[in-house]
Amino acid sequence: MASSDLEDLCLHINMKISTIKKTLQLRNIGQEPSLKSMLCKIGHDMVLLHDLLNKMETEVQQQEKLNNLLKELQKSAERDQNEAQHLCENIPPHLPKPTRSCITGLTVKCEEQAKVVEPERAKKPTKEPRLIKEVPLITAEEFESVPAYMKGRLTYDQINAVVQDLNKAVVGKYKILHQPLKSMNAPVRNLYHRFLEDETKDTKGEFFIVEADIKEFTQLKVDKRFHGILNILRHCQRVREVRGSKLVRYVIC
Repeated sequence: MASSDLEDLCLHINMKISTIKKTLQLRNIGQEPSLKSMLCKIGHDMVLLHDLLNKMETEVQQQEKLNNLLKELQKSAERDQNEAQHLCENIPPHLPKPTRSCITGLTVKCEEQAKVVEPERAKKPTKEPRLIKEVPLITAEEFESVPAYMKGRLTYDQINAVVQDLNKAVVGKYKILHQPLKSMNAPVRNLYHRFLEDETKDTKGEFFIVEADIKEFTQLKVDKRFHGILNILRHCQRVREVRGSKLVRYVIC
């Protein structure tokens, strides 16, 4: 047997003897009445400490699960933010308006469905809805192309806000013109006749408004700023002017 193996064996035996001695000493100490209460208290504290460690371990596991959920939520929020940023950077200048063909197709489709549901009933031919031509909104590219001397301090949103007011006036006017005369009361009938008087051979078949129409249907002020915006709309070929009989008619292009 090598000397190193003998030394390791001796060391192992001495450690066992030392452990037995400490165990016997602790057992003897535990028999002393003055130390029994302290040992009981230590044992109770050990049980409480064990329970506390278990609770802490459970709490750590729950926090780890919550942390994983928050990471997933963060990734989802980042994806939504990227999509929202992409949409914000690619907002179309304006939404397309329904065309005559779309409305006609929808009317024909509704008529066909009605014929399928009620084949025996005779249907009166439905009138094609009369469209009202409106001023298309200015696009961002068009706004950038407007000369600086025309724009001045006007913004893209301010110009399109005026466009929306002009459309209110156009819709308000031509809704009255498309109404049956018998259904009108006296004030509306007066407006109807004024609309007819404003027409000329140059505006026949066109949609147009005058300053009186703007004041009638909107809160828009017809001032220097308004006329500056009209210059921009003429430049962008949204409206054109027809003058005559001391009246300026704004025709929708």
